[in-house]
Amino acid sequence: MLVEGAIFDADGPRPAYVRIRAGKVFETGQVGTDGTRGRVRRVRGIVLPSPVNGHTHLGDAVSVREPPRESVDRLVGTPASYKFRLLRDTPRTVKRRAIRVALRGMAREGIAGAIDFREEGRPGVELLREAARGSPVRVVALGRPLARPIDTAELRALLEVSDGIGLSSAREESEGSRRTIARACRSAGKRYALHASEATHERTEAYLEPRPDLLVHLAKASRDDLVAVRDEGVPVAVCPRANALFGRQPDLRTMERLGLTVLLGSDNAMLERPSIWRELEFAYTATRLLGRDVSAEFLARAALVAPWEWLGRPRDARIEAGSPARPLVLRLPPEDPAYQIATRVTEHVMVRPPTSLGGTSR
Repeated sequence: MLVEGAIFDADGPRPAYVRIRAGKVFETGQVGTDGTRGRVRRVRGIVLPSPVNGHTHLGDAVSVREPPRESVDRLVGTPASYKFRLLRDTPRTVKRRAIRVALRGMAREGIAGAIDFREEGRPGVELLREAARGSPVRVVALGRPLARPIDTAELRALLEVSDGIGLSSAREESEGSRRTIARACRSAGKRYALHASEATHERTEAYLEPRPDLLVHLAKASRDDLVAVRDEGVPVAVCPRANALFGRQPDLRTMERLGLTVLLGSDNAMLERPSIWRELEFAYTATRLLGRDVSAEFLARAALVAPWEWLGRPRDARIEAGSPARPLVLRLPPEDPAYQIATRVTEHVMVRPPTSLGGTSR
């Protein structure tokens, strides 16, 4: 397959042709300079690395009814909340099936990975691993220990099967618990992440000490808070659609202007479909509605580039010969790639490059 139009990747948007062979980038160059002479299928459009959903709670996909209109704490925050009662009362097989359905939907949309906060201790992570088996969506599982105070044996067992720990928030965890968890993650070479300033403003010292590998939300963070986060070099995952349900939004304009590393996520699967394309379109529109617009390129990078860099796989965000990236082709006008990506992508405009010489694409 030869795609003529544009590339959007870690190096930004640019006109180009991309030749794809066996599902990988074989060759790139200036439009009109390829030497295939019509011997391969040609498509006009945009080539980009497959996106990663920067924050999910896929276990919540078991919810099939409209959730009650409660505060964050009463809906998803505490062990007594609606979400945790639902997880507790739902059979394991039903939860596994719901996660699989969510992953199938993500795969249809070309999403290559998800950074998931998985509750329910080690059994919760094991359930996620079972559900994700055979899926093309790579799931990064950040588990959450059950016992408080922290049981070091439980924490060690959880880290054996997870990619790290994802906590609810600093205000719900003692400083001692946070330090124990962060130290254990560092020792195991795993990630330590937590929600911060989601429903209420929190002091930066609470969530930056010990330093996390990822913060989620910061919807109630001040400019000074964002400066502190930037200076510590901590990436932030934002979830505009889920935040909007509770009447708030992350300050994406300030994040862009300060140069924070931002990942885009969809949050709780009971509230929103884990669609990164819907998240992009909503984020673009919501910032305009608030009069605090951001660039389409900033948003596109939050879905296509920053998550791969956070995962330690920056080459997966590059469209170049020999890259391990899984290229996605969009049948969209290539003149302004970032804008098209941020506002017009659905699975119906995607072309899946064949993964073998004898394969087909749609």
